[in-house]
Amino acid sequence: MDNKEIQNVISLIKREVIPAMGCTEPIAVALATSKASELLGRCPEKISVFLSANILKNAMGVGIPGTGMIGLPIAIALGAVCGKSEYELEVIKDACGADIDKGKKMIDEKRIEIKQKQACCDKLYIEVTCTAGEDKAVAIISGGHTHFVYLQKNDEVILDLHQMNSSSDENSDPVLTLSKVYEFATTAPLEDIEFIMESEKLNSAAAEEGLKGFYGHKFGRLLKSDRKNGLMGNSVYSNVLAYTSAACDARMGGAMVPVMSNSGSGNQGIAATMPVVVYARETGKSHEQLVRALTLSHLTVIYIKQSLGRLSALCGCVVAATGSSCGITYLMGGTYENVAYAVKNMIANITGMICDGAKPSCSLKISTGVSTAMLSALLAMDDESVSSIEGIIDDDVDKTIKNLTTIGAVGMSETDKIVLDIMTEK
Repeated sequence: MDNKEIQNVISLIKREVIPAMGCTEPIAVALATSKASELLGRCPEKISVFLSANILKNAMGVGIPGTGMIGLPIAIALGAVCGKSEYELEVIKDACGADIDKGKKMIDEKRIEIKQKQACCDKLYIEVTCTAGEDKAVAIISGGHTHFVYLQKNDEVILDLHQMNSSSDENSDPVLTLSKVYEFATTAPLEDIEFIMESEKLNSAAAEEGLKGFYGHKFGRLLKSDRKNGLMGNSVYSNVLAYTSAACDARMGGAMVPVMSNSGSGNQGIAATMPVVVYARETGKSHEQLVRALTLSHLTVIYIKQSLGRLSALCGCVVAATGSSCGITYLMGGTYENVAYAVKNMIANITGMICDGAKPSCSLKISTGVSTAMLSALLAMDDESVSSIEGIIDDDVDKTIKNLTTIGAVGMSETDKIVLDIMTEK
């Protein structure tokens, strides 16, 4: 890769691997609310929110950081009361007890209205209208969790990118293949990719919080406790599962800690980071090996998500754990061929796992994905790969990835509708 290609890939990673406070879907709604409130110039008297089905699905059952509450209303209220849009996916990180009380009052007074946006063409669509007196402000996010496409204050249209499904930066993204991902991760100047270690810092802190606190289903704590030893023992494998699950417990349970996300998902960022970090730590790998393995993991996730889309019926842990399987395979001493084997083994195993929204039990799905990542890496290092005569696997690893994303983006679209129907009719 020439220097221009390297710089383009670095820019792509820096745009897709960013800090996020809480689940990205309700936080993105809070971000849109914050922007609309800022345009309004005062705290809104009423907030009307229209969301795509996928945003609703991922925002219904997840804890909002620092509030002890679940779901969209408190996220929206805090976006209006104390949100700062310049913080992007950390928009409510300054929220204090008084802000939460104001948010609860706003909810009790029924000043927030939430509806599904019918006939919405984008799976990631957030439309917020804030009103106070005769004034009205509108903010719309579409195509990306922080990508504003429309802003309006009263009769003045400030921004209108409605015809664009993605930002101009995304339209100029480098064309990736798995071999390019591997080449970049293993040969880019170390100083140019050191920034990826921020994911280790943030997500490790979230894991520690999950292990010491009581969040969600406390699955990470369970795996780390003495009760596990009769089943799995104190091994690299069990510690990889425990720390990854604990970080997810904390995030889904509303801990006031940021995580490093990947492609708009904190859980994807966790699953792309923690298995690699724990494996490297437990096996004594060098700093450079960890930096390159994390880069390989995160960039693999970005590559797969380019054709899958940010939101889909396919659980993101399938994609993120595929990235971590590549990183672990590299740490095991694997070549590009071994990494490609790991990808095929992953896709042959857990393709089809549904996404039924962001919630505390995501830690269970992440542990399943990470467990498969470890097993896929082991099989790959034995020079074993699921073959092209088996299921959806192709001899070409990039075609295999395309098969996965076609199933997730197209084949499972009806699944998405059924899942949302089930969730909203309970």
